[in-house]
Amino acid sequence: MKTSKIFILISLSLMIFSFINIDNEKVYKNFKLLNVDGKYVSLTDYPAAKGFIIVFTCNHCPFAKLYPERLNKLNAKYNPQGVPLIAISSTDTLVYEDDSYMKMVEKSVNEKFNYPYLYDGDQNTARDFNAQKTPHAYVLWKDNEKWIVKYSGAIDDNGASEEDVKNSYVANAVDLLLAGKSVKIKETKSIGCQIYFRK
Repeated sequence: MKTSKIFILISLSLMIFSFINIDNEKVYKNFKLLNVDGKYVSLTDYPAAKGFIIVFTCNHCPFAKLYPERLNKLNAKYNPQGVPLIAISSTDTLVYEDDSYMKMVEKSVNEKFNYPYLYDGDQNTARDFNAQKTPHAYVLWKDNEKWIVKYSGAIDDNGASEEDVKNSYVANAVDLLLAGKSVKIKETKSIGCQIYFRK
């Protein structure tokens, strides 16, 4: 009986959490979400990837609206180097109709997104990442066949003006990792609209 209880607890833990900690670093397993092109996207679709830039964003947030062009530039620069960018919308569409899947499709076409824009309808992926705001960026890096979170937080230090950015947190992290170096700034505070999770 005791063994059965332990097995149940372990099984529940594996089902609930996609993150595990190894040496105080978060290791992410995978996700599979619907892209705006109607196809599902997963990390396993990129077998040659060295890492990923994952950005939780949305349609309605004024702060998130400042970043699509910058995300296009990040993907254009780093995707050819083996670090593709993937954007994910996890906003509660019952509260914000502008974040519906069809609205995501429209926005991606109108603003010429060059990266996948995935719909996290059940919000489980955002929960797994512990994403808080839009935008909230993560840099994942492959280490011994595991995806390790090397950076979490803001994309850069100036949402209002790209020209006045002094610290490009995501770009700096990726550049260091590509050079085989450690990320100096591993976490910053993401600034934007709160992601509201349905209970």
